[in-house]
Amino acid sequence: MEVLPCPVKINTNLRYEGGYHAADEGDDCAAVSALARRLEDELRAAKSAQLACGEVLLPADVLPRVARDVVRMAENEPCGLRGCTLFINFENDQVCRRLGQIKCDPNTVSTFELFLTLKQDSSSWHSILPQFLKNLTRGRTIMISPGFTLEKKKLYRSYLE
Repeated sequence: MEVLPCPVKINTNLRYEGGYHAADEGDDCAAVSALARRLEDELRAAKSAQLACGEVLLPADVLPRVARDVVRMAENEPCGLRGCTLFINFENDQVCRRLGQIKCDPNTVSTFELFLTLKQDSSSWHSILPQFLKNLTRGRTIMISPGFTLEKKKLYRSYLE
């Protein structure tokens, strides 16, 4: 199991007010690309197991956008990205099923959970093809929409709450 690179800020003399520093951007880029790869691996594994299809097509920018949003949502957490457990769901025709999960650091207790819901793209040209033509293409092809939802659930209470 791969542990995602997580930026840890140790220098307490600096103040971080609403912006990134140059060193942080490099760390965040590494975390984003590693998380995007892990998401891709989970989707590949789910292709035959949970989705029972021959092909999953998704826009090229979806996984990096999801990864950036996950890293951004982890910024204010006590353990940062290391404390994240990401659950990947897929929704089509009002049915939502779990595709997999990513525990960003298996050695760190989860402090929050993120629920990613990818949706089937029903507005594409693929949906208007007759069913018999769809069956001729390498099994079933699922097209993922560029839109997704990402919901956060904290697993702790802060002193201020």
